[in-house]
Amino acid sequence: MTTIEANYDGLVGLTHNYGGLSAGNLASDKNAGQVSRPREGALQGLAKMKRLHDAGMVQGVLPPHERPFLPLLHDAGFTGNNAQVIESAAKTAPDLLRAAASSAFMWAANAATISPSADTHDGRLHASAANLVTMLHRSIEGPQTARSLRAAFPDEQHFAIHDPLPAQEAFADEGAANHVRLCADHGSAGIELFVHGRLAGFEENLKFPARQTLQANQALARRHGLNADRVVFARQSMRAIEAGTFHNDVVCVGAKTCLFFHDAAFADTKQTLDAIRRAADGLFEPQFVAVSEDEVPLRDAITSYLFNSMLIAMPGEPRLVLVAPSECANTPSVARYCEKLVTGNGPIGRVDFVDVRQSMRNGGGPACLRLRVVLSQAERTAANPDMLMSEALYTKLTRWISRHYREELAPADLADPQLLVEGRAALDELCSILNLGTGFYPFQRNG
Repeated sequence: MTTIEANYDGLVGLTHNYGGLSAGNLASDKNAGQVSRPREGALQGLAKMKRLHDAGMVQGVLPPHERPFLPLLHDAGFTGNNAQVIESAAKTAPDLLRAAASSAFMWAANAATISPSADTHDGRLHASAANLVTMLHRSIEGPQTARSLRAAFPDEQHFAIHDPLPAQEAFADEGAANHVRLCADHGSAGIELFVHGRLAGFEENLKFPARQTLQANQALARRHGLNADRVVFARQSMRAIEAGTFHNDVVCVGAKTCLFFHDAAFADTKQTLDAIRRAADGLFEPQFVAVSEDEVPLRDAITSYLFNSMLIAMPGEPRLVLVAPSECANTPSVARYCEKLVTGNGPIGRVDFVDVRQSMRNGGGPACLRLRVVLSQAERTAANPDMLMSEALYTKLTRWISRHYREELAPADLADPQLLVEGRAALDELCSILNLGTGFYPFQRNG
């Protein structure tokens, strides 16, 4: 088998809820406080994984994190047994409890930045777990994400899994949501585009936070051993951030030689595209598909998550496929554009709509749910096979979700200590299903 691009999706967590924790995420804010459906959300995400597996893609699974995350509450001064800690936090610091119960780890696009072995100095795949320091509820994810990546890619001969960058604003890192790799072929050297919203220590007068720093991107490129001539650093536009583009993947996605983006995505579009052309010189000719404000207003692009679609090379199809949320089909300007997009001889030949509504209502489309991982044949062989989708794994996970996930979760339910008990029992079982080893979760190590 040749080198392929796999997708590793995050499983929606048992405490999937609408906490409204993410400033700048319009959907998260709009649906804050509503009743969520964790079982439905997990099954929707699993169905997307199975759909891509059935289409011939290599599809991996990343496990949920333990929630509520008691170490955060302990560090904030809450004491007593587990039930007392949760009940006390619910009464006196409900915002903190919501952060500790967040299921945002399911958006695996933020889990890490991946550089395939074809791009790195030592010929290994490099992955850096993101520190996500801008938002409290996400800043607790990094160590467990690194543990998940090491479980998925355990062979150090083929994989270099890095801990998050220092948890400091200068190195604010949001993972692959601000990173695009372009290439002629997955197994050939490519170029890596890193997009930042701000400089370290440089405060913009913005309504919403600019989450990724240039300095974080530069550090990632260095630690991954990338060829400086094949790296592009670009600035996200302030207009896009102000409109609700909290990550670049809300207005830009790329695959193979194609970069698909809204014309409001970059601070200087011409400069960015020229830099990509220079970096790709001698490797491939980039194909740019720019969407204008007249074709799709920026607000429609953001609310429909047109660009938070998965742009993939589907086996047996000559052109790329855009796996888009069903909301795109229900937004008139976007639906019209999608029809136009696939006509002619452009790089994108088909749009495939999927239902991930539970994720969408919390601000994450199909691309948010997955982490792209380019794997050679040897690397795929070295990856944990129990974390790769199959008919058997799909059946096991479907049954596991149906047994353990609540049908509904209201904000008040986060105060229920039984939610922690239920979650731990489920995660214990999941460790055997995915072969995660002993002591994978904090509660298994610390009691």
